Amino acid sequence: MPDITDWLSRLLELVPVSGRVEHRCFFGAPWQLTFETAGPGEIPYHIVLAGSATLDDPSGAPSRRLTAGDIVLLPHGSAHILNDGSGADPAPSRKRPGLTLTIDENEGTGERLDILCGRFRLSAAHERLIRNYLPAQLVVSAAEHTAATARPGTSAQLAGLVGLMRLESADENLGGRAMLDALSTATFALTLRLASEAEGAPDGLLALAGHPRLAPALTALFNEPARSWTLPELAGLCAMSRATFIRQFQQSLGRSATDLLTDIRMTIAANQLRTSSASTGAVAEDVGYQSEAAFQRAFKLHMGVTPAQYRRQMRETVSADPG
Repeated sequence: MPDITDWLSRLLELVPVSGRVEHRCFFGAPWQLTFETAGPGEIPYHIVLAGSATLDDPSGAPSRRLTAGDIVLLPHGSAHILNDGSGADPAPSRKRPGLTLTIDENEGTGERLDILCGRFRLSAAHERLIRNYLPAQLVVSAAEHTAATARPGTSAQLAGLVGLMRLESADENLGGRAMLDALSTATFALTLRLASEAEGAPDGLLALAGHPRLAPALTALFNEPARSWTLPELAGLCAMSRATFIRQFQQSLGRSATDLLTDIRMTIAANQLRTSSASTGAVAEDVGYQSEAAFQRAFKLHMGVTPAQYRRQMRETVSADPG
């Protein structure tokens, strides 16, 4: 009998994510913050503590207005611009590096903004399950800015977490850097949980998780990825016909159940190749492949290198790391 765990916990076991708050900005309008495309394994995020901001996408996507309590993640690491929305030239700004984070301030005299900016980090080799299955922009709201006025449940939990981050970033307390990083990491999981609970959840895993009839298939794929799942079996878990399951799964996720299962398997395989001395054949069997040759082909297609090359690269990376 498999150890049944929710899909999000399984995802974060497979692809551990760590958070870091880097800047707290106190700006008066006019102001602007420009962010280039993030590096491999980096997901920028912003938390509006007070005031408002306009999120612009240089690629041409519609602008989005953010207000106090909003949290925005950019899972694809897309370039983006935050500004006050006036179109005016931004006022000069200055930075004050501290032990906990950097404080950014400007000379603007208009509407005030208080925002936390940071990034989540994950292994560049294992980011496929994040990049491919979450939207380019993900925005949730920590309700009325405080845990006391937020709706009970995840919204209140997230509001409380943001409140702790606000307090911890206001002073240079002992262990402040570690505290902020830990709170930031927890923010990632709570943000995804809240997004999956919202009506009209975004595309990808969040939409799938928010679909009451498809959620059992999502849980099954994450809990038993080595099983030789058939589409009729998955459809049966969801009390659907095979055709209806295929159509609704594809519409919600944007990919097939087979695509998701393969990505889960390849992520598990990459973790095992990096952390164990198990043979390629043993890894192949452990993730559900009866043929080592088929596993080798699938792994190279997904990772760009063979299992042996990947293991060697990971060992060389560890050897080169002075830490």
